[in-house]
Amino acid sequence: MSGHLMGVYNRAPLAFERGEGARLYGTNGQVYLDCVGGIATDALGHCNPVLVKALTEQANKLWHISNIYQIPGQEELADKLVANSFADVVFFTNSGTEAVECALKTCRKFHSANGADPAKIDIIGFDGSFHGRTYAAVNAAGNPSYTDGFGPRLPGYSQCKFGDMEMLESMMGPNTAGIIIEPVQGEGGARAVSDADLRKMRELCDKWGALLIFDEVQSGMGRTGKLWAHEWSGVTPDIMAIAKALGGGFPIGACLATSEAAKGMIVGAHGSTFGGNPLAMAVGIASFNEINSKKILDNVNEIAGYLNQQLTGLKDRFPDVIVDIRGKGLLVGVKLIPNNREFMAIAREHNLLVAGGGDNLVRLLPPLNLTLDEAREAIQKFEQACETARAKAAA
Repeated sequence: MSGHLMGVYNRAPLAFERGEGARLYGTNGQVYLDCVGGIATDALGHCNPVLVKALTEQANKLWHISNIYQIPGQEELADKLVANSFADVVFFTNSGTEAVECALKTCRKFHSANGADPAKIDIIGFDGSFHGRTYAAVNAAGNPSYTDGFGPRLPGYSQCKFGDMEMLESMMGPNTAGIIIEPVQGEGGARAVSDADLRKMRELCDKWGALLIFDEVQSGMGRTGKLWAHEWSGVTPDIMAIAKALGGGFPIGACLATSEAAKGMIVGAHGSTFGGNPLAMAVGIASFNEINSKKILDNVNEIAGYLNQQLTGLKDRFPDVIVDIRGKGLLVGVKLIPNNREFMAIAREHNLLVAGGGDNLVRLLPPLNLTLDEAREAIQKFEQACETARAKAAA
């Protein structure tokens, strides 16, 4: 490993040379079942032929120009997103954290455009949340490990205890600009927000003239069995950040909003050099078309039901290893007794790749087109990892 890389990652001792579907082929000659998926990003598996075709065809025509020109692919993908969501307008970015940044700016700019008191800037987040690594995003989440050492905290950001609606109600007031929340937390421990709590947030935002922002970077694009996780509750936001699966592995993000919420985002208010480039849009269109289908969404629900049932069974068999099964759809969280990093290493020994998470969790984030046979294989390997973890604890 090169000593010239900035040491911000705790990398596993494993490298890959190629991928196909749910498989990754290591430089060590081993083949792994991938239930990380670039952290819920490779939603159609590795080197999906539909996406490869879209990418190569566009690569032979035009990669990047500038947003000073019209980009037809942006209009096409924006039309698809708007037709299948609450939104009226879309801003394209390169990543989830950029989409969140745009969402936060859109929220505050809305109140400014309305002539609100300049003090109406407060945005409430929740403990355990993760919204990306830009300065506004880390302040919105408030995790000290991401904010310490970077100077003063940004004003106007505070965090409520996850699930504490009484605390949230007490925090709301005339200076509240918005609430930002992941309908299903990813990094924070695969915790799904209850439908009742989402309805309460909508009610509180309406009461105080605040905007509701959903961060669906990880939970959106079919991950929970509906195109958007918030669809299960019937609650709609004013602004939403998406990314990850939108590009199926290619860097794409988007901020979606109602026309009213985006009223302050006029010419010059925001921008991006690479956001919405023709290459990204070609892949995004192909990815969206594949994911937004009955076949894929039905498969997510079928495979999610199987994994949940089987993991619940493993929890009963290995109470010394597994504490809880969480999440929604194919955003699956398994809370452990053994250290989750050690368990991830054990899983790798059995050629299964799982992701970490807060609250001593591992996450299974397989492709949305995972087959039932592959799901059975994942459970078999997870069971073997549990047996190894139990044996190591007893040794």
